[in-house]
Amino acid sequence: MLRHLFLIGYDISCHRRRRLALRAVKGNAVGGQKSLYECWLTSAELQSVMGELRTVIDPVEDRVVFVRLDPRATVLTRGIGVAPADGDFFYLG
Repeated sequence: MLRHLFLIGYDISCHRRRRLALRAVKGNAVGGQKSLYECWLTSAELQSVMGELRTVIDPVEDRVVFVRLDPRATVLTRGIGVAPADGDFFYLG
């Protein structure tokens, strides 16, 4: 079961739909801020999150983006940000 690192972001105008989108994404998130979340997902989990968000958003008013990230990339911070202290593994369950 191979997992890939994704950045999932959304811009949703309705408070109710935004709460539902948060619930769909945050269950898989390992980090995030407001409406932008890092998620390690298998192909099946990615399809599940995409399907759930499809039922939540209004395609005319709302936007959702999925970006696959390279987990080997160097973490850069600006300002007073602190690099994440991720261990060798994480538990999602």
